[in-house]
Amino acid sequence: MKISFISLGCDKNLVDSEIMLGLIDREGYIITQDEAEADIVIINSCGFIADANKEAIDNILRVAEYKKTGRLKGIIVTGCMAQRYKEEIFKSLPEVDAVVGTADFGSIGEVIKKVVDGACGVTEFTDKNARLDEELPKLRMMSTIGGYAYMKIAEGCNAGCTYCTIPSLRGRYRSRTMESLFEEAAMLAEKGVSELILVAQDTSLYGIDLYKKQCLHKLLAGLSKTEGIEWIRILYAYPENITEELIEEMAQNEKVCHYLDMPIQHASDSVLRRMGRKSRREELFEIIGRLRRAMPDICLRTTLIVGFPQETEEEFSELKDFLKEIEFDRLGVFEYSREDGTPAAAMKGQIHHSTKKRRKREILELQRGISEKICKGFVGKTLKVIVEGRLGGEENVYIGRSYRDCYEIDGYVFFSSDRELLSGEYTNVLITSSSEYDLTGEEIKEAQRI
Repeated sequence: MKISFISLGCDKNLVDSEIMLGLIDREGYIITQDEAEADIVIINSCGFIADANKEAIDNILRVAEYKKTGRLKGIIVTGCMAQRYKEEIFKSLPEVDAVVGTADFGSIGEVIKKVVDGACGVTEFTDKNARLDEELPKLRMMSTIGGYAYMKIAEGCNAGCTYCTIPSLRGRYRSRTMESLFEEAAMLAEKGVSELILVAQDTSLYGIDLYKKQCLHKLLAGLSKTEGIEWIRILYAYPENITEELIEEMAQNEKVCHYLDMPIQHASDSVLRRMGRKSRREELFEIIGRLRRAMPDICLRTTLIVGFPQETEEEFSELKDFLKEIEFDRLGVFEYSREDGTPAAAMKGQIHHSTKKRRKREILELQRGISEKICKGFVGKTLKVIVEGRLGGEENVYIGRSYRDCYEIDGYVFFSSDRELLSGEYTNVLITSSSEYDLTGEEIKEAQRI
């Protein structure tokens, strides 16, 4: 039996996909990337916003065409869309043979057997608040290359933001134990991983449920002792939960990248209140100031939502003024998506899509200039870089990432080298020029890490 796997959505979903791949492999199935040769196709879906649902549906309909060839026996949908629309999927998409909830992917082997035996309308849903079996991550089959891996340190969310469906899909916030994470880090390092990228709905809240206090700083200290791990990078840290202990650990621990992904969503107090966010404008200034005083070289990334219900031009201008003053190194911006079942969906004053698009363009144009200025400041400096690979068509030019660059979402360092370099290797690069988002340089043998 051949199984093909499609993983959609965020990096947290990718971790679940890799665990399922390991479970499938343990069951003795052959994993194939060729969907035309597959007996079963599993689609690990995202259902966070409408565009994600559409992507999942498009993949289901595309894959269903293979049933007409006689080879494909079943389509299994897992993940957030399966959790969100478990009652509607079979009615709207009869091509689907099974759906599996967000807390139930550990049962994927049993679901496959039922579908192979001819069952249809198979469901596997228990408690979305159930704790993850700590043994499952040990079975992960890595799908990433280049020396990095995502590590999901917690599941679920307690924040209750008015625009977000995650608590209804993923349940309450549940931290994994430090012991299990230390074991997973050692396992990943043995497989050649040198960069750990920590993810959760809110990484800064890690430990609050298990240990009754925030313990991300302790987790970082323990993970940094793992032999073979060079970099530890933190994504999705809510500003209101960033502690002094975390800042101190980041500042003094050489393995923790001076990089923080800190989604603020907006900078107008009135919008933040409607969003159900805990931080306010002055508090954002304060936490960013503390981070930059402790780590002058810190790279700060954030994400924003424009076009939230009732967002006025004045509130939007407040956001732009904030961005001009703060000058984030990296920034992503999303148009507000009206999601059924969320408090924001029922709010009056929904913003027209053309206004959302225009505001998004304005933010991106503003950030482009900020990023270009920041990148120019690195010319003449030396950065430690992890090698991604060789630039296609160029004999001695490589692509790499510095501490400022998270895989896939940030920029790159393009550099020349007179020797053969391997993916996942670290080297030092003197930056000689820059563009809006990327840096260019040349390898040097010795340099001081910054």
